[in-house]
Amino acid sequence: MSDVESPTPNSSDQTQPQPPPEMEETPQEQKKPAPVTPNVTFSIWPPSQRTRDAVITRLIETLSTPSVLSKRYGTIPQEEAASTARQIEEEAFAAAGGAAAADDDGIEILQIYSKEVSKRMLECVKSRSPSAAPPATPAESAELNQSSEMGPAATASEEVASTVESEA
Repeated sequence: MSDVESPTPNSSDQTQPQPPPEMEETPQEQKKPAPVTPNVTFSIWPPSQRTRDAVITRLIETLSTPSVLSKRYGTIPQEEAASTARQIEEEAFAAAGGAAAADDDGIEILQIYSKEVSKRMLECVKSRSPSAAPPATPAESAELNQSSEMGPAATASEEVASTVESEA
C-alpha cells in the first residue's frame, strides 16, 4: 500500500448546489443595514410659496376668463383679477393659519384654507355683479352651486396637495 491514500468522499466534502446567479446577493447588499428614520412627521401646512402662487394663478384665471362663475357674475379684467386674487389668497391664508393646531398634520387647515379661498372669491364676484343681473335659471343655479363647492376650492386643494407631494 502507498502512504498516500485517495480521499474518500464524505458528506461534508460534497459540493452543495449553488443558487442561480440572479438570486445571489452581492456583498454590499448583505452588509447594508436598513435605514432608520426616527420620528419622521409629514405636514402639508403651511404650503410653500410655490403652492400659494399656483393658487393665485388659478384664482386669476377663474376670475378673468369665461366660466360658470363669469356667466352669472361677469369677468374681471386681468390686472384687477391679479390684485384681487392676491388679496383673497392672503386673507384665506391668514384665516386658515389662525386655525392651526400644533399637533395637526395640516389636512384640516388646508380644508379651511380652501373653503376660505372659495368663499372670498364668491363674495368678491357677487359684490361686483350689477344689481340688475338677471335671475339665474334653476339649471344655472345648480351648476354654479356645484362649481362653487367643488371648483376653485377643489382645484386649489388639488394643486396644493400635488405640489406638496412633489416637494416631499
